[in-house]
Amino acid sequence: MLRIAVPNKGSLSGPAAEMLHEAGYQQRRESKELRIVDPTNEVEFFYLRPRDIAIYVASGQLDIGLTGRDLLIDSGADAEEILPLGFARSTFRYASKPGTVTGLADLAGKTVATSYEGIVAGHLAEHGIDASVVHLDGAVETAIQLGVAQVIADVVETGTSLRNAGLEVVGEPIMQSEAVVIRRTGADGDDPKVQQFLRRLQGVLVARTYVMMDYDCRVEQLEKAVALTPGLESPTVSPLHNEGWVAVRAMVPAKEAQRIMDDLYDIGARAILTTAIHACRL
Repeated sequence: MLRIAVPNKGSLSGPAAEMLHEAGYQQRRESKELRIVDPTNEVEFFYLRPRDIAIYVASGQLDIGLTGRDLLIDSGADAEEILPLGFARSTFRYASKPGTVTGLADLAGKTVATSYEGIVAGHLAEHGIDASVVHLDGAVETAIQLGVAQVIADVVETGTSLRNAGLEVVGEPIMQSEAVVIRRTGADGDDPKVQQFLRRLQGVLVARTYVMMDYDCRVEQLEKAVALTPGLESPTVSPLHNEGWVAVRAMVPAKEAQRIMDDLYDIGARAILTTAIHACRL
């Protein structure tokens, strides 16, 4: 039975459970449940603190886990990313009072406060910057005001929290993070149970990214239509009862669907429909 670690709370928890549900796996009904068994799919889920998941997976006690790339790197655990999941995206940046730090080199000799000591220490070492790192569990924006550090390193989304604290971002992003699937470094990459699990999640990712588009067009416009909707291998084309017309079906990127519908209409296609894809295998 495959043993999988899932975040039990925080921004990763809800989207992870939703993705697993879409992939056909049973999920817990109560937030207090720490373990459930899905006998149909031969999977056992363990709901753990997101920061601990990489450590459990690296120990070999669990086969794979869903966590953040930032948490994986920060843990220093002997585990590796095997599939990005496209949610819980975040950007890590340095920040300081305006005019005090202009670039990465200016961090030398300064103290940096962060909740992600492993990430920051590794980034500074990678760039040969000799700076001190202070670990704080949260609210790192106040570290500069209280004199604990001259610089902070934290997740930056809109930058509003930094501006409210009188700070500005410094230099290039430290890293880009998102939810990922991880396994122990060196684990068997051909394990059929793991491969099946990854295929299911990849199917969800594709289903979320594409829609199915159906439309009718005249035969003489078919090549132009197919150029707009090439599909993954090629579209399905079927003759209609009315001579000279065909029905076309193809997967198209969801974010481009409206533009494609407009372009198809302009070349004479009609009865243009899009439908959501709930699951797929490619």
